[in-house]
Amino acid sequence: MPDTLPGRFWLPSQPSNPELVAFLEMIEEGVLLVDARRAVHYANPAAGELAHRVAADPADPDNPAPLVALLPDEVFNAAAGEAWSGDVRDEASGVVFALRRYPWIVDDAPAHLLLLRDVTEARHRQDELRRRHGELQQAYARLASAQEQLLQQEKMASIGQLAAGIAHEINNPIGYVHSNLVSLRDYTSGLLELIHAYERALAPKLDETTLATISEVRARVDFDFVSTDLPELINESREGLERVRRIVQDLKDFSHAGREAGWRRVDLHKGLESTLNIVWNDLKYKAKVERQLGPLPLVECHPSEVNQVFMNLLLNAGHAIGERGTITLASGHDGARDEVWISIRDSGPGIDAEAMPRIFDPFFTTKPVGTGTGLGLSISYGIVKKHGGRIEVANGAEGGAIFTVVLPVHQPVRLGE
Repeated sequence: MPDTLPGRFWLPSQPSNPELVAFLEMIEEGVLLVDARRAVHYANPAAGELAHRVAADPADPDNPAPLVALLPDEVFNAAAGEAWSGDVRDEASGVVFALRRYPWIVDDAPAHLLLLRDVTEARHRQDELRRRHGELQQAYARLASAQEQLLQQEKMASIGQLAAGIAHEINNPIGYVHSNLVSLRDYTSGLLELIHAYERALAPKLDETTLATISEVRARVDFDFVSTDLPELINESREGLERVRRIVQDLKDFSHAGREAGWRRVDLHKGLESTLNIVWNDLKYKAKVERQLGPLPLVECHPSEVNQVFMNLLLNAGHAIGERGTITLASGHDGARDEVWISIRDSGPGIDAEAMPRIFDPFFTTKPVGTGTGLGLSISYGIVKKHGGRIEVANGAEGGAIFTVVLPVHQPVRLGE
């Protein structure tokens, strides 16, 4: 065997070139020469240092075998003539090696020349950078969601202010038209009563020609029908105006978003009915509404925000229904937990199992492109959470989705309020 420079890991098949040996001793990368049976034929001092970091047996620190044991099979199964590179991690110590494998020949037989470098700190830095990058992406997504929700709420507030102004303007003409109809009803009733009195008093005293003329005019204007139908028309007009007044009042109540100071104790049933009245135009052609409402105490909340939740859930229920269906409203009070609940159920197809975990995610929507922003349920979830409540969702046993809004009856004391 030729002379060699002294080394810590010289094995029988060590390189015989002194210059090469001197070079291998100086480099920081670990060098291993391994045959096809994974027997080590050469290891430089740097490889010994790396082996010492992952050695399972402290009594045998100079054994390079632990390095070889870490190598995956794909390193040795690489096709002849092909190089291989990748990371190798020791799970016990946490040490990470960057490995490059090159084909080699030992005693005329195929072997593997392995170059290893400790990249633990670098990989930890990369992992930390990836983790922070992921956190930044999540923070950016939350920021984008918050910004979109703020824009949506600002839009709702602007629409609310506009609707409140319009409702106020509509109320004025409705008020005097309603007042005029009341007066007109009274005047008409008096005039008809006077006409009948004249008819009864004068009929016996009129000649046949005058009576015939009056009879002809009476028939031409269909006086008998008009005298009975006119009061009904006035009453129907008054009922229509009353309905318009209720809608306008509901619109004013609903449009006060963001302008209420503090928390108020309100009747949730009234808010639900008010909101239903607002969105009824979108629902009346496809859904009938059934009510299974139980008694509820007054609930401390921001009523306009809770009404917005009702609006989103009612509109979603309407969209879930195909041609015709049913929306069922139910409510109840859990005195033991000091909670109330209001559920909105539709008779649609229900929610797919794949979509169920994501329905409250911002921008997630199952509606066709251009028909939904994916923010309604996300905003509703945020509002209910702000109130210390929760939204429960499930598919009904008989089909359809059930959204249940659970709210505490009393809010905890907040500093500064």
